[in-house]
Amino acid sequence: MGERKEGVIALFDIDGTLTYPRKAATKEMFHFLQQLRKVVPVGIVGGSDLIKVMEQLGKSVLMDYDYVFSENGLVAFKDGKLIGHESLKTHLGEAKLKEFINFALLYMAHLDIPVKRGTFIEFRVGMLNLCPIGRNCSSEEREQFIKYDEEHNVRRTFAEVLRTRFSNYSLTFSIGGQIGIDVIPNIFPTLNLIFSQCLI
Repeated sequence: MGERKEGVIALFDIDGTLTYPRKAATKEMFHFLQQLRKVVPVGIVGGSDLIKVMEQLGKSVLMDYDYVFSENGLVAFKDGKLIGHESLKTHLGEAKLKEFINFALLYMAHLDIPVKRGTFIEFRVGMLNLCPIGRNCSSEEREQFIKYDEEHNVRRTFAEVLRTRFSNYSLTFSIGGQIGIDVIPNIFPTLNLIFSQCLI
């Protein structure tokens, strides 16, 4: 196969690309990615925290791939070692973080949607995941919410409200995955530094 091409990274999203959301990747997908690693360095990018990434791609994920970027790249690993991470708590400070969480919980409490389950806010190292239906929903309930959200724009409207209300908090609000909104600090210069390290 020849030498690996350096200076190039093949990056793959997890949910909806390598596997279905919250499902484990197939052996065939794992084999394909390991074969690809013989040609170019391979990186995995996901919105979930490292624990959920391991649930989908295996407990040895940090050694199985050259790069792993969890929490939308806010926690970055190269060759199994942590090379960078950002803390939302540090970015905002406790007072602003508490104000934001209180607002988001109150907003979701007043949403009239067909089903609500548990874990409406998931606090990760570098980000928050807001989930109007609740991350504890079943697969069937998830599918129902996806269709409901497509018709009623629950998450899109929520994200716009957050952008307006917290415009001075230096945050990005991204429609994350199928049922959530990812709240990410605007720290792109730091991420650029991390990615530049990857190309060395």
